[in-house]
Amino acid sequence: MDGRPWPWRKASASDGPGDQCVEVQWTGRNVLVRDSTRPHGPHLSFYPDAWSHFLTTLHHPESQFLTSPTPSTP
Repeated sequence: MDGRPWPWRKASASDGPGDQCVEVQWTGRNVLVRDSTRPHGPHLSFYPDAWSHFLTTLHHPESQFLTSPTPSTP
């Protein structure tokens, strides 16, 4: 990320039928995420390190954040 603002970008995984998708924007300080069907609605804001961690977690399904907890037995 070079510090310059980017235009809103549509997520590549959102290229399905319909216009419902997630868009992201680098502001120069934070990564913003919004619903493309509500461009003037609320958005999420991530610090760059948190966004990087989020993406890494998504790309590694074995991550503890995406796996179900093992049921405990008495």
